[in-house]
Amino acid sequence: MNRWRKALIAASVGMAASAAFVATSAPGQAQASLIAKYLCTGGVAGAPGVEVEAVVTPRLEAGGMLDVNWALRYAGHRQFGSPGFFAKGSTLNLEGVVDITGAWNGQLRPKGFKDQPELLPGDFLDLPEGLSDAGSVRRPGTIRVRPSDLFVRFKPAKGEVMVNDNNAAVTYSAGWTSGGTAEEFGDHLYDLHETSQKDASAKLSFTGTQVAYISRRERDLGPIRVLLDGNAVTDPLVEPGKDRNGIPMTGTSAKEVLWKSPVLKYGPHTIEIVNVEAEKAYMDAFQVTTGEIGEPPTHNEATCKLQGDPGAIELTVPGNSPSPTPTLTPTKSPTPTYTPTHTPTHTGGTTPPAGPTNSYNPGPGENVGVVSVSPRPTRTTTVTATPKSTRTTYVKAQVAKTPKGGVDTGEAPETGGAGSYGLIAGGSMLLMGSATGGLLLRRRRATHAGGAQR
Repeated sequence: MNRWRKALIAASVGMAASAAFVATSAPGQAQASLIAKYLCTGGVAGAPGVEVEAVVTPRLEAGGMLDVNWALRYAGHRQFGSPGFFAKGSTLNLEGVVDITGAWNGQLRPKGFKDQPELLPGDFLDLPEGLSDAGSVRRPGTIRVRPSDLFVRFKPAKGEVMVNDNNAAVTYSAGWTSGGTAEEFGDHLYDLHETSQKDASAKLSFTGTQVAYISRRERDLGPIRVLLDGNAVTDPLVEPGKDRNGIPMTGTSAKEVLWKSPVLKYGPHTIEIVNVEAEKAYMDAFQVTTGEIGEPPTHNEATCKLQGDPGAIELTVPGNSPSPTPTLTPTKSPTPTYTPTHTPTHTGGTTPPAGPTNSYNPGPGENVGVVSVSPRPTRTTTVTATPKSTRTTYVKAQVAKTPKGGVDTGEAPETGGAGSYGLIAGGSMLLMGSATGGLLLRRRRATHAGGAQR
């Protein structure tokens, strides 16, 4: 019985050692973060600049993926501002740069964007909730993650915005008066600016691709000259006192498009209307249009520079122990060679690529960047045939050697660990105890039978 008890204890110890070995083979993950402070200037940041803080968190995931996430916030009272009048749906796009050095050398570029509501010039812009990017890093070793530059781009939405006559963006010369109008006339927001002074003007600076002058057509209104970007563009003059056919008006028609510009290059522009004669003139609204913009315009871009040294975060990429037998990864899919009659085979050589390759294939919709690696010298491995049967070993991505019965993905467990030896020893002791106990039992029965015969 003592031998049986010892065998069971040994088996239990072996199983515990094996379980402990498997638990420690999981890849490490980093939870540390650092804070990077930026000063952004130009574009939507303006000349004084906007201060932004980014909390940078790298995380090493199973399978050799490095995820880098940024959480952003404004660090002061100043914020990014809208460069003009825009319909709902404009986006604020941010792109960071993360430098990676050590066992891997390269960059990740976390990106993010935030949709904006309808905007007026100077309206604060909402920051994205976060930026993210990921790359494949499978070579064992230590890497350092350090944030670098940050870029801010504004992409305007396609659409039209009405700028009312009493908007602060519209500037007037002397001689204008403003007031409300009856709802039955249908003026924009039921108000107008009016003048009877010669050369009285109203001007709007805007950012977009087209602009229109909106006001009434009515009897006895004087002619209007329109200037676009400081240049007169109406010849003949706009005549609000006549209908579209040139016939004098007999009534009032509100919110008429009196003049519309051609399509312009997206950017800052100005429109100005001038009352040519000492006759009545109205100003109701300007309509600003922005066409489809493929990429965020460069003149709206703000560049952000680090303020001080934010430091770096070190991560350790786990790896497998060297395999007891070398493995060969061919550059092309070879045909396995096996000779059952044990006859010699030919001698061949394979030249692997000049440096490790990143074989991670992102799925649809994933924003994944592969970290580049500095190339190493090309090494040639020659395989020599022997009279014995040969077999070519093929290795799947990420796993140097997959144990029998193991999972096909992830990292292969370490071979030759103390836990496996303990398990083998425990099983051996259990087997030996069983055999010894059976032998003793047979001898005892034989002795008992001999005593009975006497």
